[in-house]
Amino acid sequence: MLGEGGPTVWTDVVAALSGDADFPPPASESSLAHCATVLGHPLPTDLVALLRETDGIEDEYGDGLVWSAEAMATGNQRLREDPDLATLYMPFDPLLFFADAGNGDLFAFLSTIDRPDVFVWNHENDSRTWAAPNLATYLDWRLTGRIDS
Repeated sequence: MLGEGGPTVWTDVVAALSGDADFPPPASESSLAHCATVLGHPLPTDLVALLRETDGIEDEYGDGLVWSAEAMATGNQRLREDPDLATLYMPFDPLLFFADAGNGDLFAFLSTIDRPDVFVWNHENDSRTWAAPNLATYLDWRLTGRIDS
């Protein structure tokens, strides 16, 4: 399992689990600050550390294992502000979406509670289900097939 609590070099760990991951250049500090400003809250510490190494991660199929800072800002803003979605789903404000499953479902942290857990939002039934205890485990389980959403 990925480093629990210890220092992690995110790109090395993900590359060891999946040689087919794509790592763009790191997110700029201004991009990280813009994302936090748009969202109205700071990003989780582990997520910031990852984005400082690589501005998102895509798997071999192009699925966003972790979105770029800009994609997080625009994706979360769109979900939170779309009036049509507001009539279909519970509020998205408590969630910080950071990845997609490739099937319409999205992975998120809780934005209003300082807790490292990862949840998956099901776009078909609006459920929000616990998926992993932290970002490191989410990546491990996602890349090894334990999370197949």
